[in-house]
Amino acid sequence: MINYFLRRLLWLIPVMFTVSLVTFFIMRSAPGSPWDGAAENRRSLDPATQKALEKFYGLDKPVWRQFLAYTFGDFDDDKKFVCGAMCGNLGPSYRQKGLTIQQILFVPFGDNDSFWYSRFGYSLRLGLFALAIAIIIGIPVGMIAALKQNTWVDYLGLFTTTAGVSVPSFVLGLFLIIIFASMLHWINVIPKTWNELKYWILPSIVLGFNTSSFTARLTRAAMLEVMRQDYVRTARAKGLAERVVVVGHMLKNALIPVVTILGPALAGLVTGSFIVETLFSFPGMGRAYIQSIGQRDYSMIMGTTLIYALLVALANVSVDFVYVFIDPRIRLEK
Repeated sequence: MINYFLRRLLWLIPVMFTVSLVTFFIMRSAPGSPWDGAAENRRSLDPATQKALEKFYGLDKPVWRQFLAYTFGDFDDDKKFVCGAMCGNLGPSYRQKGLTIQQILFVPFGDNDSFWYSRFGYSLRLGLFALAIAIIIGIPVGMIAALKQNTWVDYLGLFTTTAGVSVPSFVLGLFLIIIFASMLHWINVIPKTWNELKYWILPSIVLGFNTSSFTARLTRAAMLEVMRQDYVRTARAKGLAERVVVVGHMLKNALIPVVTILGPALAGLVTGSFIVETLFSFPGMGRAYIQSIGQRDYSMIMGTTLIYALLVALANVSVDFVYVFIDPRIRLEK
Protein backbone atom coordinates (compact mmCIF):
# COMPACT_ATOMS: atom_id res chain seq x y z
CA MET A 1 0.00 0.00 0.00
CA ILE A 2 2.81 2.41 0.87
CA ASN A 3 4.49 1.72 -2.46
CA TYR A 4 1.22 2.45 -4.27
CA PHE A 5 0.82 5.79 -2.51
CA LEU A 6 4.44 6.72 -3.18
CA ARG A 7 3.98 5.95 -6.88
CA ARG A 8 0.90 8.16 -6.99
CA LEU A 9 2.77 11.00 -5.33
CA LEU A 10 5.72 10.61 -7.71
CA TRP A 11 3.31 10.95 -10.62
CA LEU A 12 2.73 14.54 -9.48
CA ILE A 13 6.20 15.46 -10.77
CA PRO A 14 5.52 14.84 -14.50
CA VAL A 15 2.01 16.26 -14.10
CA MET A 16 3.29 19.54 -12.66
CA PHE A 17 6.09 19.70 -15.23
CA THR A 18 3.59 19.26 -18.07
CA VAL A 19 1.29 21.93 -16.67
CA SER A 20 4.23 24.28 -16.29
CA LEU A 21 5.48 23.60 -19.82
CA VAL A 22 2.11 24.04 -21.53
CA THR A 23 1.16 27.13 -19.54
CA PHE A 24 4.51 28.80 -20.08
CA PHE A 25 4.60 28.46 -23.87
CA ILE A 26 0.90 29.29 -24.36
CA MET A 27 1.36 32.37 -22.20
CA ARG A 28 4.45 33.52 -24.10
CA SER A 29 2.80 32.91 -27.46
CA ALA A 30 0.09 35.47 -26.66
CA PRO A 31 0.68 38.96 -28.12
CA GLY A 32 1.84 41.82 -25.90
CA SER A 33 4.08 42.03 -22.86
CA PRO A 34 3.88 43.10 -19.20
CA TRP A 35 4.93 46.59 -20.24
CA ASP A 36 2.24 47.00 -22.89
CA GLY A 37 -0.41 49.48 -21.76
CA ALA A 38 -2.88 48.85 -24.58
CA ALA A 39 -4.85 46.31 -22.54
CA GLU A 40 -5.40 48.89 -19.79
CA ASN A 41 -5.93 51.92 -22.06
CA ARG A 42 -2.77 53.64 -20.91
CA ARG A 43 0.46 54.62 -22.57
CA SER A 44 3.04 51.90 -23.04
CA LEU A 45 6.55 52.37 -21.73
CA ASP A 46 9.11 53.69 -24.16
CA PRO A 47 11.25 51.06 -25.96
CA ALA A 48 14.40 51.85 -23.99
CA THR A 49 12.64 51.35 -20.64
CA GLN A 50 11.00 48.15 -21.87
CA LYS A 51 14.38 46.80 -22.97
CA ALA A 52 15.93 47.61 -19.60
CA LEU A 53 13.07 45.90 -17.74
CA GLU A 54 13.26 42.82 -19.96
CA LYS A 55 16.99 42.54 -19.23
CA PHE A 56 16.38 43.02 -15.48
CA TYR A 57 13.76 40.24 -15.36
CA GLY A 58 15.56 37.99 -17.83
CA LEU A 59 12.91 38.29 -20.54
CA ASP A 60 15.56 39.08 -23.14
CA LYS A 61 16.82 35.50 -23.03
CA PRO A 62 15.54 32.73 -25.34
CA VAL A 63 12.14 31.36 -24.35
CA TRP A 64 13.48 27.87 -23.64
CA ARG A 65 16.06 29.30 -21.23
CA GLN A 66 13.42 31.44 -19.52
CA PHE A 67 11.37 28.28 -18.95
CA LEU A 68 14.32 26.36 -17.49
CA ALA A 69 15.25 29.34 -15.31
CA TYR A 70 11.71 29.69 -13.98
CA THR A 71 11.14 25.99 -13.41
CA PHE A 72 14.53 24.78 -12.19
CA GLY A 73 16.53 27.94 -11.46
CA ASP A 74 19.42 29.96 -12.87
CA PHE A 75 22.50 31.90 -11.83
CA ASP A 76 22.07 35.56 -10.94
CA ASP A 77 24.49 38.40 -11.69
CA ASP A 78 26.64 37.40 -8.71
CA LYS A 79 26.99 33.84 -10.07
CA LYS A 80 24.81 32.56 -7.25
CA PHE A 81 22.32 29.85 -8.11
CA VAL A 82 18.69 30.78 -7.43
CA CYS A 83 16.31 27.82 -7.40
CA GLY A 84 13.09 28.14 -9.35
CA ALA A 85 9.49 27.01 -9.02
CA MET A 86 10.52 23.45 -8.12
CA CYS A 87 11.79 24.89 -4.82
CA GLY A 88 8.67 26.98 -4.25
CA ASN A 89 10.17 30.19 -5.65
CA LEU A 90 7.41 31.53 -7.90
CA GLY A 91 9.31 34.66 -8.80
CA PRO A 92 8.64 38.40 -8.53
CA SER A 93 5.56 40.11 -9.89
CA TYR A 94 6.21 42.16 -13.02
CA ARG A 95 3.35 44.56 -12.28
CA GLN A 96 3.41 44.92 -8.49
CA LYS A 97 6.81 46.36 -7.75
CA GLY A 98 8.81 44.81 -4.94
CA LEU A 99 6.39 41.93 -4.30
CA THR A 100 6.84 38.24 -4.95
CA ILE A 101 4.02 35.93 -5.94
CA GLN A 102 4.13 34.28 -2.50
CA GLN A 103 3.66 37.67 -0.83
CA ILE A 104 0.76 38.62 -3.07
CA LEU A 105 -1.12 35.35 -2.55
CA PHE A 106 -0.24 34.23 0.97
CA VAL A 107 0.59 37.35 3.01
CA PRO A 108 -2.41 38.97 4.76
CA PHE A 109 -3.38 42.47 3.67
CA GLY A 110 -5.46 45.10 5.41
CA ASP A 111 -5.69 45.37 9.19
CA ASN A 112 -5.56 41.61 9.88
CA ASP A 113 -2.49 39.46 10.35
CA SER A 114 -4.20 36.08 10.00
CA PHE A 115 -3.51 33.80 7.04
CA TRP A 116 -7.24 33.70 6.36
CA TYR A 117 -7.06 37.34 5.27
CA SER A 118 -4.60 36.67 2.46
CA ARG A 119 -5.82 36.24 -1.10
CA PHE A 120 -5.43 32.47 -0.87
CA GLY A 121 -7.11 32.52 2.55
CA TYR A 122 -10.12 34.41 1.19
CA SER A 123 -10.51 31.96 -1.69
CA LEU A 124 -10.09 28.98 0.66
CA ARG A 125 -12.74 30.32 3.04
CA LEU A 126 -15.13 30.94 0.16
CA GLY A 127 -14.54 27.38 -1.07
CA LEU A 128 -15.17 25.95 2.41
CA PHE A 129 -18.42 27.91 2.75
CA ALA A 130 -19.53 26.75 -0.70
CA LEU A 131 -18.63 23.13 0.15
CA ALA A 132 -20.61 23.35 3.39
CA ILE A 133 -23.64 24.57 1.44
CA ALA A 134 -23.18 21.75 -1.07
CA ILE A 135 -23.11 19.13 1.70
CA ILE A 136 -25.94 20.59 3.78
CA ILE A 137 -28.24 20.90 0.76
CA GLY A 138 -27.05 18.18 -1.60
CA ILE A 139 -27.03 15.12 0.66
CA PRO A 140 -30.53 15.60 2.20
CA VAL A 141 -32.06 16.44 -1.20
CA GLY A 142 -30.53 13.35 -2.80
CA MET A 143 -31.56 11.11 0.09
CA ILE A 144 -35.17 12.36 0.13
CA ALA A 145 -35.44 12.08 -3.67
CA ALA A 146 -34.29 8.45 -3.51
CA LEU A 147 -36.69 7.56 -0.69
CA LYS A 148 -39.55 9.22 -2.64
CA GLN A 149 -38.59 7.74 -5.99
CA ASN A 150 -41.02 8.38 -8.87
CA THR A 151 -43.08 10.85 -6.85
CA TRP A 152 -43.46 14.60 -7.35
CA VAL A 153 -40.77 15.11 -4.68
CA ASP A 154 -38.32 13.06 -6.72
CA TYR A 155 -39.23 14.82 -9.97
CA LEU A 156 -38.88 18.25 -8.34
CA GLY A 157 -35.48 17.30 -6.95
CA LEU A 158 -34.32 15.99 -10.34
CA PHE A 159 -35.52 19.16 -12.09
CA THR A 160 -33.79 21.43 -9.58
CA THR A 161 -30.51 19.53 -9.58
CA THR A 162 -30.46 19.28 -13.37
CA ALA A 163 -30.95 23.03 -13.58
CA GLY A 164 -28.23 23.50 -10.98
CA VAL A 165 -25.74 21.46 -12.98
CA SER A 166 -26.71 23.14 -16.27
CA VAL A 167 -26.93 26.83 -15.32
CA PRO A 168 -23.52 28.59 -15.38
CA SER A 169 -22.44 30.30 -12.16
CA PHE A 170 -22.23 33.75 -13.77
CA VAL A 171 -25.87 33.48 -14.93
CA LEU A 172 -27.02 32.48 -11.45
CA GLY A 173 -24.86 35.21 -9.91
CA LEU A 174 -26.25 37.95 -12.12
CA PHE A 175 -29.78 36.69 -11.49
CA LEU A 176 -29.34 36.80 -7.70
CA ILE A 177 -27.62 40.20 -7.82
CA ILE A 178 -30.56 41.65 -9.76
CA ILE A 179 -33.05 40.24 -7.25
CA PHE A 180 -31.33 40.79 -3.90
CA ALA A 181 -29.23 43.87 -4.69
CA SER A 182 -31.06 45.84 -7.36
CA MET A 183 -34.69 45.00 -6.56
CA LEU A 184 -34.82 44.16 -2.85
CA HIS A 185 -31.72 46.14 -1.73
CA TRP A 186 -30.91 43.46 0.85
CA ILE A 187 -27.19 43.32 0.09
CA ASN A 188 -24.38 45.50 -1.14
CA VAL A 189 -22.77 43.91 -4.18
CA ILE A 190 -19.39 45.58 -3.54
CA PRO A 191 -19.02 45.87 0.25
CA LYS A 192 -16.34 48.03 1.80
CA THR A 193 -15.21 45.11 3.96
CA TRP A 194 -15.64 41.35 3.86
CA ASN A 195 -15.40 40.92 7.62
CA GLU A 196 -19.17 40.51 8.00
CA LEU A 197 -20.63 37.07 7.34
CA LYS A 198 -23.72 38.36 5.51
CA TYR A 199 -21.63 39.46 2.54
CA TRP A 200 -20.32 35.92 2.07
CA ILE A 201 -23.76 34.31 1.71
CA LEU A 202 -24.50 35.20 -1.90
CA PRO A 203 -21.03 34.34 -3.35
CA SER A 204 -21.04 31.06 -1.40
CA ILE A 205 -24.48 30.10 -2.73
CA VAL A 206 -23.52 30.94 -6.31
CA LEU A 207 -20.26 29.02 -6.05
CA GLY A 208 -21.71 26.01 -4.24
CA PHE A 209 -25.00 25.60 -6.12
CA ASN A 210 -23.51 23.55 -8.94
CA THR A 211 -21.63 21.29 -6.51
CA SER A 212 -24.70 20.83 -4.33
CA SER A 213 -26.72 19.76 -7.37
CA PHE A 214 -24.05 17.26 -8.40
CA THR A 215 -23.83 15.97 -4.80
CA ALA A 216 -27.62 15.52 -4.69
CA ARG A 217 -27.67 13.54 -7.94
CA LEU A 218 -24.77 11.35 -6.79
CA THR A 219 -26.40 10.74 -3.40
CA ARG A 220 -29.71 9.81 -5.05
CA ALA A 221 -28.04 7.34 -7.41
CA ALA A 222 -26.02 5.77 -4.59
CA MET A 223 -29.09 5.50 -2.33
CA LEU A 224 -31.13 3.80 -5.06
CA GLU A 225 -28.36 1.25 -5.55
CA VAL A 226 -28.01 0.58 -1.82
CA MET A 227 -31.77 0.21 -1.35
CA ARG A 228 -31.71 -2.92 -3.50
CA GLN A 229 -28.98 -4.67 -1.51
CA ASP A 230 -29.66 -7.83 0.50
CA TYR A 231 -28.43 -6.38 3.79
CA VAL A 232 -31.10 -3.66 3.62
CA ARG A 233 -33.86 -6.24 3.16
CA THR A 234 -32.35 -8.26 5.99
CA ALA A 235 -32.33 -5.24 8.29
CA ARG A 236 -35.98 -4.57 7.58
CA ALA A 237 -36.84 -8.26 8.05
CA LYS A 238 -35.21 -8.17 11.50
CA GLY A 239 -37.74 -5.50 12.48
CA LEU A 240 -35.36 -2.57 12.76
CA ALA A 241 -36.93 0.88 12.75
CA GLU A 242 -37.02 2.59 9.35
CA ARG A 243 -34.91 5.45 10.67
CA VAL A 244 -32.20 3.00 11.74
CA VAL A 245 -32.31 1.23 8.36
CA VAL A 246 -32.10 4.49 6.39
CA VAL A 247 -29.40 6.19 8.47
CA GLY A 248 -27.41 3.25 9.78
CA HIS A 249 -27.42 0.99 6.74
CA MET A 250 -28.47 2.83 3.59
CA LEU A 251 -27.06 6.33 4.04
CA LYS A 252 -23.83 5.13 5.64
CA ASN A 253 -22.95 3.00 2.60
CA ALA A 254 -24.38 5.41 0.04
CA LEU A 255 -22.09 8.19 1.26
CA ILE A 256 -18.93 6.29 0.27
CA PRO A 257 -18.84 7.67 -3.31
CA VAL A 258 -19.95 11.08 -2.01
CA VAL A 259 -17.14 11.30 0.53
CA THR A 260 -14.53 10.45 -2.07
CA ILE A 261 -15.45 13.50 -4.16
CA LEU A 262 -15.27 16.00 -1.29
CA GLY A 263 -11.53 16.58 -1.68
CA PRO A 264 -11.67 17.22 -5.44
CA ALA A 265 -14.88 19.22 -4.90
CA LEU A 266 -13.14 21.57 -2.46
CA ALA A 267 -10.18 21.94 -4.80
CA GLY A 268 -12.59 22.60 -7.66
CA LEU A 269 -14.44 25.23 -5.66
CA VAL A 270 -11.23 27.02 -4.66
CA THR A 271 -9.74 26.85 -8.15
CA GLY A 272 -12.99 27.49 -10.01
CA SER A 273 -14.00 30.72 -8.33
CA PHE A 274 -12.61 33.05 -11.02
CA ILE A 275 -16.01 34.13 -12.32
CA VAL A 276 -17.66 34.38 -8.90
CA GLU A 277 -14.81 36.40 -7.41
CA THR A 278 -14.76 38.74 -10.40
CA LEU A 279 -18.56 39.07 -10.35
CA PHE A 280 -18.65 40.07 -6.68
CA SER A 281 -15.29 41.95 -6.65
CA PHE A 282 -14.09 39.39 -4.12
CA PRO A 283 -10.50 39.91 -2.87
CA GLY A 284 -9.41 36.34 -3.52
CA MET A 285 -6.83 34.53 -5.60
CA GLY A 286 -9.16 33.94 -8.53
CA ARG A 287 -9.80 37.63 -9.10
CA ALA A 288 -6.07 38.38 -8.81
CA TYR A 289 -5.46 35.66 -11.39
CA ILE A 290 -7.90 37.20 -13.87
CA GLN A 291 -6.31 40.63 -13.36
CA SER A 292 -2.83 39.21 -13.94
CA ILE A 293 -3.95 37.73 -17.27
CA GLY A 294 -5.18 41.14 -18.40
CA GLN A 295 -1.93 42.73 -17.22
CA ARG A 296 0.23 39.96 -18.74
CA ASP A 297 2.01 39.44 -15.43
CA TYR A 298 3.82 36.29 -16.52
CA SER A 299 5.12 35.15 -13.15
CA MET A 300 1.74 35.74 -11.50
CA ILE A 301 0.00 33.68 -14.17
CA MET A 302 2.53 30.87 -13.89
CA GLY A 303 2.60 30.83 -10.10
CA THR A 304 -1.17 30.83 -9.67
CA THR A 305 -1.63 28.16 -12.34
CA LEU A 306 0.90 25.89 -10.63
CA ILE A 307 -0.80 26.37 -7.26
CA TYR A 308 -4.19 25.52 -8.76
CA ALA A 309 -2.77 22.48 -10.57
CA LEU A 310 -1.10 21.23 -7.38
CA LEU A 311 -4.33 21.60 -5.38
CA VAL A 312 -6.34 19.64 -7.95
CA ALA A 313 -3.67 16.93 -8.27
CA LEU A 314 -3.36 16.49 -4.49
CA ALA A 315 -7.14 16.36 -4.15
CA ASN A 316 -7.36 13.56 -6.70
CA VAL A 317 -4.55 11.63 -5.04
CA SER A 318 -6.27 12.05 -1.67
CA VAL A 319 -9.31 10.21 -3.07
CA ASP A 320 -7.23 7.05 -3.39
CA PHE A 321 -5.96 7.48 0.16
CA VAL A 322 -9.40 8.02 1.65
CA TYR A 323 -11.16 5.33 -0.36
CA VAL A 324 -9.04 2.56 1.08
CA PHE A 325 -9.91 3.55 4.65
CA ILE A 326 -13.63 4.29 4.29
CA ASP A 327 -14.39 1.12 2.33
CA PRO A 328 -12.72 -2.01 3.76
CA ARG A 329 -13.72 -3.96 0.63
CA ILE A 330 -11.13 -2.05 -1.38
CA ARG A 331 -7.82 -3.82 -1.67
CA LEU A 332 -4.79 -2.64 -3.57
CA GLU A 333 -3.24 -5.20 -5.87
CA LYS A 334 0.01 -5.05 -7.71
